[in-house]
Amino acid sequence: MPIALTVGLGSFIAGLRYQDIPKDAIPVIHTGFTDCIGVMIAGRGEPPAQLLKAALSPPPGEATLLFGAGTAPAPEAAWINATAAHALDFDDVAQRGHPSTVLVPAILAEAEAIGASGEAMVLAYAAGYETWAELVRRDADAHHQKGWHPTGIFGAIGAAAACASLRRLSAAQAAHAIALGASQSAGIMANFGTMTKPFHAGRAAHAGVISARLAASGFTAAQDALEHPQGFLAAVSPAGRIDVDSPVEAGRMWKLCKDRLSVKKYPLCFCTHRALDGMLDLLKESPLDSARVERVNVSTSRRNTTILRNHRPQTGLEAKFSMEFAMACAIVAGRAGLTELTDDFVRRVDIQSLMQRVSVAPDDREDPAAPGYTPDDLVTVAMKDGRRLASRKITSVRGGPQEPLAREELWAKFDDCLRVGAAGVPARPLFDSLMSLDQLGHVSRLPGLAV
Repeated sequence: MPIALTVGLGSFIAGLRYQDIPKDAIPVIHTGFTDCIGVMIAGRGEPPAQLLKAALSPPPGEATLLFGAGTAPAPEAAWINATAAHALDFDDVAQRGHPSTVLVPAILAEAEAIGASGEAMVLAYAAGYETWAELVRRDADAHHQKGWHPTGIFGAIGAAAACASLRRLSAAQAAHAIALGASQSAGIMANFGTMTKPFHAGRAAHAGVISARLAASGFTAAQDALEHPQGFLAAVSPAGRIDVDSPVEAGRMWKLCKDRLSVKKYPLCFCTHRALDGMLDLLKESPLDSARVERVNVSTSRRNTTILRNHRPQTGLEAKFSMEFAMACAIVAGRAGLTELTDDFVRRVDIQSLMQRVSVAPDDREDPAAPGYTPDDLVTVAMKDGRRLASRKITSVRGGPQEPLAREELWAKFDDCLRVGAAGVPARPLFDSLMSLDQLGHVSRLPGLAV
């Protein structure tokens, strides 16, 4: 009879060693740390991070705040740093959510608190990612459809697993930690396009640090919290089609190698990225005058249309979840970058006018290899002079597992993020350290830390 899920994951977390991680997974983890810390620095001046920092007003502590001069206790540092990392919605994507924006700030804060090595941090990420993926695979349905933000609900458990690994908790303690994380899972889609979406990531990171610390001190939780009929999986499931009986795959069938990470090229919701790739490719061949565009049509999955809820955005935050803005932005600016995600740009007359001429058609075809996606997205443009233009059929996204960014492309994004965040940290040494994190003997050797 297979070991129950919560207990089985506790055993996986406690038993995992660095040598167990497949070699192919290590570069994925390096990318997760690098991209997350880049976007964290870029987002550190954003209102969600700054308002949260002011409201919490944490005392000095053992962990660095926002790669600046300030410090805070590790739970608060994880909370603020993760909120900053998700503030621009420029962080990586996998497992129905944004794993690195939760895992990396929690691991970094707790690593500073206990003086962990880079190798231990890489191990913690592997434990957190695989725990997150284990839960995702057990529900056939998209949690977005029920209104859940997967980053918030799975992130609290994944971060608890990561911090349990970092603290080398026993199997029983690790099971308590992830059960504690389950009771702190939260985040609803109605708050997309507001400051509360990045707050979901921050709270999940905070929950992970607290859960592992409580478990280490002897705090208990249900040893069947994940699989119980009134447990996590049943509670959050959109349709109740959950698997609570199959053996734990974490540590045997590595999702880090199979699913990897999708690194964002654009600071908008990932659901816009296929269409953006298609539109920008089309524009390279045929530059368009926005005033001469009669209609833009985008065909994408129904899940994507549900998530992209803002059809007439007025702010940069709202625009992140708008296909209409993504298309208008690409046509008017010829790109979609951080400089376009401002309230002033979104409210420009030409942008507002063009958004009204964009329509989005939900496509109910399912791509069996990519749940939530269609086999292909398509962008078509009708011009007032009668011309009809169409993108290629877009079957994958640049930066995704099928088309990963090259190291220099990742560096270019990282360097740009540090410029936007006005970091006093030397970009190249930090990038190189993160891209070989497991070679770092002690977390304190990471450039830019305040403690």
